[in-house]
Formats: sequence, structure tokens, C-alpha cells
Amino acid sequence: MSDKAKILLVDDEPGMLRYIKTLLEVEEHHVSTASTGEEALEIVQKGMNPDLVLLDLLMPGIDGLETLENLRKIRPGVKVVMLSCVNDTKKVVQAIRLGAADYITKPFQKAELDNVIDQCLGTNQQNYAGEVEELGDETFFVAASANMRKLRSQAALVANVDIPVLMLGESGTGKEVMARLIHKLSPRAHRTFLKVNCAAVPADLLESELFGYEAGAFTGATHAKPGKFELCNKGTILLDEIGEMPPSLQAKLLHVLQDQQFSRLGSRSVLKVDVRILAATNINIPEALANKRLREDLYYRLNAFTLHIPPLRERKEEIPILLKHFMTQLSEQYARSPLPFTPELLQACLNYPWPGNLRELGNFVKRYLVLGDEKLAIHELQPRSDGSGAQFDPTPQRANGGAPENPGGLKGLARSAKDEAEAEAIAKALDETNWNRKQAAALLQISYKALLYKIRQYGIAQSKTHRLSAGAS
Repeated sequence: MSDKAKILLVDDEPGMLRYIKTLLEVEEHHVSTASTGEEALEIVQKGMNPDLVLLDLLMPGIDGLETLENLRKIRPGVKVVMLSCVNDTKKVVQAIRLGAADYITKPFQKAELDNVIDQCLGTNQQNYAGEVEELGDETFFVAASANMRKLRSQAALVANVDIPVLMLGESGTGKEVMARLIHKLSPRAHRTFLKVNCAAVPADLLESELFGYEAGAFTGATHAKPGKFELCNKGTILLDEIGEMPPSLQAKLLHVLQDQQFSRLGSRSVLKVDVRILAATNINIPEALANKRLREDLYYRLNAFTLHIPPLRERKEEIPILLKHFMTQLSEQYARSPLPFTPELLQACLNYPWPGNLRELGNFVKRYLVLGDEKLAIHELQPRSDGSGAQFDPTPQRANGGAPENPGGLKGLARSAKDEAEAEAIAKALDETNWNRKQAAALLQISYKALLYKIRQYGIAQSKTHRLSAGAS
């Protein structure tokens, strides 16, 4: 427990005010009290700079939300914990949006209050700047940047409020990781977490995947099958790439959000489920709404709370931590000794914009681990942009396997450098696998067919030594 913190306690119930004040003073905190929002604002305006404000959500006059908003204008950095009743879900969400650091539900025990205060005052707070939060299934969360620490704090708060959460962000930024974090921090943590990629399942199969079907519902349905919502009852479901869901199916999903019930395909009976829905997308929401690609009523249902996941280029403080963790994770997975990141390679990683975000960074570490060539790794991270922010097509267009078309200018130079780095990486992978092309394709994370095409494209030939070695084996 932090020693002798200055705490401003605001509550309009005299009995609750005395009770909480006694609990705080037992821990030797300096406690000031106010019974209205107006009185609390006056105390702060007169010079009090509290370490923490405990603020009742429902009060006559200026309520807790308006008091919170004004407090943060006067003292932008002040930590505010809302004191709320169980049924104030919407107001709690509003408080989180306005910057509340935490909330606690009345009635509460002393241990619960102590824990919240410890977290807010930093006594018991995990240091995410140097640590990785494991979430299971080889996923992990890092919050070394200010915006990710804020997101982590919001995720922790909204995890306990059983509402839909919409996660927005570029592809590969970690929206699924955020969903897993919310699930882990929620009361449903011991229940099932399922992810459905709406873009990966054909539109005509997505409905049966989500809601199940009865025998005879369609040709080939020889037996009944439960859908993901049934399998995930009492748990959490992540609908990834929600913007790719057909509008007709969005209407059925809206019904589940509103009433927590649905029917299997081919069934007239109604099934009731208790599932928390999280959704993620990288689409342009205003454009999708305008084009009727995303139903407006569904969007507002999903948008009870929104988390915007920033791209990796906006949280570069995390790159060294991510590189190290990916290297540790992958070296164990492939039974290889981890490779170091020299200052030159680390600087190249920090300078690179990572358009593919965490997914691209993870694949980069995998290639570096497999190929073990630092110069090639640095070369791979050379700028690929013409300065406008637009990325070049990563697949070079060659005529008859020769030099790249239109070789002049920066674009041509970038493609030429990319060709050279790609050809070198393929040759090294083939050399390491003794020209076992299926193994090489797996190491490079491309399909076997794509590897054969690129071998022909770059004119990579198997040496006589490799042919003899392969024949002997």
C-alpha cells in the first residue's frame, strides 16, 4: 500500500463517506471529503492536488461524469476511480471514455478497495516496459508505449463490463491479442474463447459456422451440428474481419446481440446463449456504412466501446521487446540457438515502417533465425516507399525471367534491391535444407508452388555438390 497518499473522497451518502474515510485512514492516507461534485471541484480549484480521487458516479446536482470531466480539465493527470452501483454499466463505460483510471462497485470489501488504490498509485502495478504478458496459445501482450499502456488500462476496465467491444486497426496490429487480453481479464476467463474469421469462411458457409444446422437443412447435412455461438456459451467470441460478413447475416447477428438468441439453420426452435461478442476490423467504417457494406444498427450495437489499436510505427518503443520475445519464442519452437540483434540491425528495425505490423515483424524474425544472415536481414529492411507512403508491389514483374521492367528511378532501384534480397534468401534456405524444396518453402513461409515459381523467376540453379548430396541421401 502506498504510504500517506492524498486522496479526495466524493460521495453524497454520509454513511458511505464515513465508511470509506475510515478504511483509508487505517492505511494512513490523507483524506479530504466532499459530498457533492461542486464541492469537490472547489477543493481542487483552491489548490488541492490529490494523488487519487474516489468519485461517486450517481450524485444530485453535478453528477460523477460531469465532475470527472471537469476534474480532468483542472488536473489533467489526476487518477480518478469511480464508485458505482451494479446496474450503471452505460455510465461506467462513459466514465472510462472520459478517462477514469478504474471503477469499483458498491458495496465492496476493504481488500478490494486497497487493491484498486494500489493499482492506481503504482505500488502493485506491473511494469510492462520490460515485461511480456503471456495470454496462452503463443500470444502475448506488450505495453511499453504510452498509448498501449492506456489501451491496456481501458481493456482491463471494460473487461469487467459485459458489453460488446469493437477493435479497429490496421491488419497485423494485434486486434486478436487485445481480444484475448479482454477475455483473460474478464469474469469469463475460465470459459471458452473462440475466434471466427469472417473473411476466411465463404459467405454461404458462415451462417452455419456461426449458428449451426439441423440434419437435412441443406444437401449434405446428414447430422445436426452446433455452431460457434453454442460452443462458446458462457464464454467470449471474437468476430474477426466483421466488415466482411454479408449484410443478410449481419441482421441475424444483430438479433443475437439484442436478445442473445437464434435458431440453427433448418430449425424452428430458438436457442438462448450467453456469449460476449468482441469484433475486429480494419475497414474504413464511415465508407462501409455509406456503401451499406456494414449495417448501421449493427455497428452501433457493436460500438458499445471501441479500442483503436495503433500501428507498430506509432509505438516503436516496443520493437526491441517484440524482437527479443519473438526470437526467444521461435528459437524454442525450431530448436535453434537464438540470434543476437546487433545495434546496426536493431537500428534498421527501428527505422523500418513495418506496414505489416506485428505479423510482418514476427515473420522477419523467423527468416532471420532460419537464414542467420544479418546483412541480408538489414538489406531486407531498406526503404520500399517512394516517399508518399504508398508501398511498392512486393512481387517484381519480370519479363522472361530477366531484369525488372522499368528499372529506372527510385521505384526500379527498390524493386531491384528487393529482388536481390529475395533471391538470396531463397538460395540460402535451399542450401540449408539441402535443396529440399518443401522444407525450404516451409522455412520461408510461402507455398511450394510459389517457391518453384520464384526459383525459375530468379534462375536459381542447384549446384553439382547439392545434387550428389541429395542423391546419396
